Amino acid sequence: MMELVVATRNPGKLKEICRLLEAKNVKILTLDGFPEIPEVEEDGATFAANAVKKAETIARATGLPCLADDSGLVVAALQGRPGVHSARFAGVEADDRANNCKLLDEMALVPEQQRQAAFCCVMALSLPGQPTRLFEGKVEGLILTQGQGDGGFGYDPLFWLPAFNCTMAELPVDIKNRISHRGQALRQVVEYLCVSQF
Repeated sequence: MMELVVATRNPGKLKEICRLLEAKNVKILTLDGFPEIPEVEEDGATFAANAVKKAETIARATGLPCLADDSGLVVAALQGRPGVHSARFAGVEADDRANNCKLLDEMALVPEQQRQAAFCCVMALSLPGQPTRLFEGKVEGLILTQGQGDGGFGYDPLFWLPAFNCTMAELPVDIKNRISHRGQALRQVVEYLCVSQF
């Protein structure tokens, strides 16, 4: 069985990733098992840069394969923000509620027809002796004027999916995992692991 360190301390992300890998003969190790590893600063200008930095840093520190992601919300009317700063949009110590409130404040004067947004994810897989590989996912939607639904995490309650007539927070978990940006990227990771010689 392959051991894989998943480089996130976000419980929502970890739950989604574990759910999608649980039947793939992969033993998930979390960062809690490596308390000596310091936090990797996400100072890259892109999702890819942050994902690669985390994956390669933790793979070197543990000597094990590592999967890291960076993902976030890209809002057209905000020139791509919050982007790589999605998790700390309202400040370093901000929680989901604070980030959502800041997003709603900044979008207050944006008309309905200009509220397009996308959830984007880049996953980096660092395997010993191999180049780091990138896998990407993206799902498009609209930003609402108030939250709906109590599932998911982050900006999910504000992210409207026209094709499903609901927010990301209102989707059943299995459907969310199938269509989400992270689900798309992770399925590519799983396909790669299934055919790789590692």
